[in-house]
Amino acid sequence: MADIWQQRRTGEDKHRPNDNRSSWQVDRSRIIHAAAFRRLQAKTQIMGIGLNDFHRTRLTHSLEVAQIGSGLLRHLSRQHPEITCLPDDSLLETLCLAHDIGHPPFGHGGEIALNYMMREHGGFEGNAQTLRIVAKLEPYTQGFGMNLTRRTLLGFIKYPALLDTLWHSKPSEPAQQRYIKANEWRPAKGLYSDDSDLVDWIFAPLSAADRALFQSHQPQDSFRAKTLYKSVDASLMELADDIAYAVHDLEDAIATEQITIHDWQSHAEPMLAELDCPWLEGANMAQRLFFQCEAQRKDLIGELVNLFITQAKLLPTEGDFSCPMLGYQVVLPPSYQALLDCLKNFIYKRLIRAPHMQQIEFNGQKLIIELFEAFASDPLRLLPETTAVAYRQAEQAGTSTYRVLCDYLSGMTDEYAYKTHQRLFSSGAY
Repeated sequence: MADIWQQRRTGEDKHRPNDNRSSWQVDRSRIIHAAAFRRLQAKTQIMGIGLNDFHRTRLTHSLEVAQIGSGLLRHLSRQHPEITCLPDDSLLETLCLAHDIGHPPFGHGGEIALNYMMREHGGFEGNAQTLRIVAKLEPYTQGFGMNLTRRTLLGFIKYPALLDTLWHSKPSEPAQQRYIKANEWRPAKGLYSDDSDLVDWIFAPLSAADRALFQSHQPQDSFRAKTLYKSVDASLMELADDIAYAVHDLEDAIATEQITIHDWQSHAEPMLAELDCPWLEGANMAQRLFFQCEAQRKDLIGELVNLFITQAKLLPTEGDFSCPMLGYQVVLPPSYQALLDCLKNFIYKRLIRAPHMQQIEFNGQKLIIELFEAFASDPLRLLPETTAVAYRQAEQAGTSTYRVLCDYLSGMTDEYAYKTHQRLFSSGAY
């Protein structure tokens, strides 16, 4: 069974004398050397690239997620030496490093814009795009992306159902599509039907019962449903991502004065006061975050990361899976999960949802919609040569040409998208 999960979609005949790397180490190398990974240095994490040279980009965020993921894996491996389905360290590092490479320019604004423009063509979602990049688009092979192992690809799947099965109904469309309600067009979380052949290959070792349960879902809101399960590898990666978001992005926001002591006292402290979390007694967070030296702030940030890592537990999944990799989930005890959620919600409400940040996000959203409209109006005239070739191939094969446009736009960095928009729409651009 282990050999099945180390298989790749196409055979390889590489001349690599004395290469003693494991399959997982090979996968990690391919991620690190991929153009899609390098582009993360110029994609938004929270604040726009160029606003400040201190803050984290998606690249530095991904490096921190990898470090936290390694810490979680070490902790759980020592706690549960009897459980043999935990991932190899190189495998987990691969997932953490690449978990964000499918996210488009301008963060959530770009994701909403692309999902809206793809509303009749299979939708858009950042995690689904990550899988598509590593398994189909990255030009390491012809048509198989980086040709990663099956287990690595499974680990990228945080939401295992197809997007087309997750929409109950679609929102009403505005008279002018440039001005859409973001909450209505936030993507459902799943996989593209365009990639169903890939999904079938990844899930092939699973029993029919395991696959049906793994892809099950329940209503999330009036428009979308949400999936219920993920592999233990994806569970580890997701918790590492959540910790990095809640803790390190909080550090960024304070250091760049996007969040003030007034914000903390008015919004964070009332939420924290309601928690029954032993660590908070004597933590003195406000003093250490805002009034002491930077070293004290960093000491608290490190303490928080260590706290969440050492509190993590490996529990059986609430589902009767025969595949061990689907049978466990990484969780925090309720009180520490509540603390993590409190920090995440504070960042979300006081920074991401702040009016000036939403205006920046709206601007990026509108820019991506205008770019999509422009390229769709005359694609073979405006697309770069390599993308035009992919467009013609899609036409000839009868597959979605809109997906080709979406792949092209989602792969742009913030700055490249902005400059492309200037060339197309600004009278002074050359």
